[in-house]
Amino acid sequence: MLANNLANASTSGFKADREFYSTYLAPGIVSQPDPIVGDEPVVQKQWTDFSQGTLVDTGSATDLALSGNGFFSVNGPNGPLYTRNGNFHLSPRGALLTAEGYPVRLVGGQTLQIQSPDPIQVQPDGQILQDGNALGQLQLSDFADRSQLTKLRAGYFQSPGPQVTPIPAANAQVYQGKLETSNTGPAEAAAKMISLLRHFEMLQRAIKIGTDMNRQAVEEVARIGS
Repeated sequence: MLANNLANASTSGFKADREFYSTYLAPGIVSQPDPIVGDEPVVQKQWTDFSQGTLVDTGSATDLALSGNGFFSVNGPNGPLYTRNGNFHLSPRGALLTAEGYPVRLVGGQTLQIQSPDPIQVQPDGQILQDGNALGQLQLSDFADRSQLTKLRAGYFQSPGPQVTPIPAANAQVYQGKLETSNTGPAEAAAKMISLLRHFEMLQRAIKIGTDMNRQAVEEVARIGS
């Protein structure tokens, strides 16, 4: 998890994964009426941190960033995908695409198609204009419970099924010429990585000590028996 966070520290719109801790109880202790709870936490599961990243200027008219909750909607290979990465570009045929080549969706499910080489203007509500003409409005989606989304590679999210349906991202604002940075803290992730390495080395030594003690016990019993 930490390695993936570090690898995506420079990925626009990437949302870091965090760990959720609980306290470990052995099965035998749980059955006791008054179990003694230790103070050693264990990672029970991971969760995605959807907090806002920093918006940085790029100067590109096709770079878009979101402020507030919500996602850009795109047509993935197997259905709609959702992302905070607004690093878009125009294809030679005038389609607005993601870096992976997925068409960006407009309200109603259509995709943007530009006929003129003139630059586009994107309004805070997602309305796209060119030469004063409205070309459509970006489909900005959100979810009542974002924890149910399935996280995919390259910062994409997918609805796990028809029971998790998107809703309009009413409070999201679009900023043209900007990108949202990853909300990964590289220094924090690197420090945690070093700490994990130290714990791993410590556990390796503990296992070796335990193995040596078992071997010595077996050899001692063999000597006594002979």
